[in-house]
Amino acid sequence: MRYTFLLLVLFIVTSCAPIRVDYDYEKTTNFETYKTYNYYGDIKSGLSDLDTKRLFRALDEGLEARGYTLSDTPDFFIDIKSVEFQQQRQNNVGVGVGGTGRNVGGGISIGLPIGQSQLGREIVFEFVDENKTGLFWQAISESNYKPNATPEKREAQFKAIVEKVLEGFPPEQK
Repeated sequence: MRYTFLLLVLFIVTSCAPIRVDYDYEKTTNFETYKTYNYYGDIKSGLSDLDTKRLFRALDEGLEARGYTLSDTPDFFIDIKSVEFQQQRQNNVGVGVGGTGRNVGGGISIGLPIGQSQLGREIVFEFVDENKTGLFWQAISESNYKPNATPEKREAQFKAIVEKVLEGFPPEQK
């Protein structure tokens, strides 16, 4: 029973993979002036062609839901770059051994890495106004990457990334 519970806890700890996003923007930008967008024609996303299509589809849906329209004469352009990297293992199990006996005590404690290291993917989203300020908004997402995932799981992952990325667009300006 205890062993099964421990395995369940280890599975939960190692399988939960949050999507982390950092945002930056030009604080003098009036985001209310932007209504239309398009992608740069020469994007080298670092993704496969199919994954690039999945990401664009998810981004189109997310921006449309926020009132933005894809246009041949856009207010801003979107550039996307990505890179894969080997994530460091952050999950450890501590094992301790100790003993006591008449005035003598001792102990050993070690951390054992759990599971295999995983691939991660960083995707950089840049929104650029070529007529005014240039780069005016950026989001850098970081998440786990499974190269052998099914098309459905890849699509769901891109939708989750885009949802998290667009939480910061437009930014709340003070």
